[in-house]
Amino acid sequence: MSQPWTVVMPVKRLTAAKTRLRGGVPGVPHEELALALAADTLDAVRACPGVAEVRVVTDDHQVAEVARLVGAQVLPDVADADLNAAFRHGATDAAGWVAGITADLPALRPTELAAALRAAQADPAGVRRFVADAPGSGTVLLAAPPGVPLEPRFGSGSAAAHAASGARPLAGDWPSLRRDVDTAADLAAAARLGLGPRTTALTSGCQVG
Repeated sequence: MSQPWTVVMPVKRLTAAKTRLRGGVPGVPHEELALALAADTLDAVRACPGVAEVRVVTDDHQVAEVARLVGAQVLPDVADADLNAAFRHGATDAAGWVAGITADLPALRPTELAAALRAAQADPAGVRRFVADAPGSGTVLLAAPPGVPLEPRFGSGSAAAHAASGARPLAGDWPSLRRDVDTAADLAAAARLGLGPRTTALTSGCQVG
């Protein structure tokens, strides 16, 4: 039987989040769009079978409010630190299986996340596992078994960086999990998979991509 997961999801201040997406959806305020992406991701994670706890690492009060409303634990971000420091901070003291996930997966399906987490636990070697994004160069999910540090390497070329650090890729067919959103074109691709309700409501009737 699968063991329960703690999932860590850092979210930047909305004014600084998703800068490459700024202006990508005319008529939609950027901060509202960034919040919708994170909220839909969070809702999917919370709905995922096997996830016992979600830790949102953020200093943004709007993100924190949304996170608390759905039952996530909110941790303050690490001052003047990067995304990987936020992942490490969120994973501190996690007793069992822990996963770090990006906050820009608005098409995420809980069933696909659950399948990826089960696949991570199926590895008898007890090594870290990761899921690359749709292009294959980035990372959307990093998982570690009990007692193994998460050791995140998120950022440019993170898939290669995670592999070089000893993590092994997971190769399942999980399009909604792999579809992170950095640009308007990414958002259009996510829309073809089916966006979550908050992002759908915000972008309905808008030209995306």
